[in-house]
Formats: sequence, C-alpha cells, structure tokens
Amino acid sequence: MPRKRVTQIFPMLLPFRKRQRAFCFYMGMHLDKNRYTNSFSKTILPCKVFETSCPLYNQKTGFDMIYQENKVFNLKLAAAKLHTLIIMPGETFSFWKVIRHADKQTPYKDGLTVKDGILTTEYGGGMCHMSNLLFWMFLHTPLTILERRGHDIKDFPEPPSDTPMGVDATVSLGWIDLKVKNATEYTFQICIAFDEECITGSVFSDKDMGCHYEIKNGDLIYYRENNIVYEQVDVWKNQISNTTNQKVNSAVVYKNVCGIGYKLPDHIKVIKKDG
Repeated sequence: MPRKRVTQIFPMLLPFRKRQRAFCFYMGMHLDKNRYTNSFSKTILPCKVFETSCPLYNQKTGFDMIYQENKVFNLKLAAAKLHTLIIMPGETFSFWKVIRHADKQTPYKDGLTVKDGILTTEYGGGMCHMSNLLFWMFLHTPLTILERRGHDIKDFPEPPSDTPMGVDATVSLGWIDLKVKNATEYTFQICIAFDEECITGSVFSDKDMGCHYEIKNGDLIYYRENNIVYEQVDVWKNQISNTTNQKVNSAVVYKNVCGIGYKLPDHIKVIKKDG
C-alpha cells in the first residue's frame, strides 16, 4: 500500500503546504538564470504563426454544468494576463508566473480538477483547459519546451477539437508548470479570444519564418496493465516549407502514455501488456 502523505493524514495542513510550495516555486524562478517574459503590446505582430480554437464546455464530465461555467469564468481571468503577451528572444515563458495574480481583483470560482487521481472541484479549477491550448499552440512554433507533463489519467472523453491525442499539458501550482524558451531570433506574441462557445488562441511573430508545423499522431495502442487501461500514442512534429509545401524535417517529439478513467467504446481493441 502506498505511503500516505502528511497532508492526507492531517488535511488541515494542506493550505499551509500549498502556500509553502507556491513560495518555493516562485522563489526558485526568481533565483534561476532564466529571463522570464513580462511584457505586452497592444499592437499585434504582423505574421500569424498559428491559430486554433476549441470548445469551452464539456458535457461529458458527469458533474453539474455550473462547474463548466465556473471554468470559463476562471479561464477569462487567466486570459486577461496572457492576451498580447510578448516572448522576446532569450526569454522564458512560465504559465504560473504569467497568471500569478490573475485572481487578485476578482477571485476564481470552484472548477473541476484532478486531486489524488480523483476528479473533484477546487478553487480555480479548470486551468488545464488553458495550459492544453497553450501547449498545442507552442508545438506549432520553434519554441523549446522546457517543462510539460501530460495528465496521468484521462477522466472523461475529450470534446471535439482539431488536436490529436497526447498533446495535453497539466498544471498544478507549486508542483507542475508549463514552460517554453524562445531560443530563436524571432519575437512571438500570444493572443487569446472568446466567443459564446469557443476559446481561440493565436501565436504571432515579428518576421515570416518561411515554414509552418504539423503535429500528427503515429502509432496508437490501448493496453491493460494491473487492471488499468492505458492509451499510448506517438506524437510527431513535421516542419513544412511555406514555399514548396514539402517536409523539411520530421521527428517523434515524444511518446505519450496516460490511463483511461472512463469506459472506452466497444469497438476499441485493448491488448494485454507483454510481461
């Protein structure tokens, strides 16, 4: 049986532990050698690198839809800190550093989050919706991914979107961040917009890069191990020339593995893991 954490034995210590982790988290960034982005520009950069949209509401969580409404409320608070953000050459983007004070004037609402492997509600829940969107945007740029972690468990089917599988990015303040570094000669800008049903994220640059990127899935399998069903999929990144529309580079970025926390459709084959 796994050893319980102190905060599981004494839940009253959890708020203190969270504040302690957050303090150390931000102090670590203050002391490291990265130069973090903190500038904005009302003038949108001239070259659109990538744009994507995804639905705001997921009808299949099994929870009251009020938590989806709360999530959208939280996302809009966070988006106010992200919209028109500039990432200069040599700068590092940190999700939590950028949105650190998003709830300073207006508090977040309770939204859905995963805690100890269980889908539940928590203050400010739903931020993974934003980190997922940003990671998908970053994959379509030459920005270097410094920190990204996928969800350990996929708790419910994903809503329809233009993204392949295995490109999510979970975040947890004090524990898990989403970080990218601009090691290029280009300046990039993030823009976030909402309509009644969707959130749209765009990346712009100061100069034409002469290429664009495609993210594709490779081999996909579902397997069972220790009575848990896992999804394993290769994530490929193709660099395409804008002039010839031909691939100039192609590579597997990573192999994503996550548990499945819902019943898969009957037509999906689940194999038994060797060994």
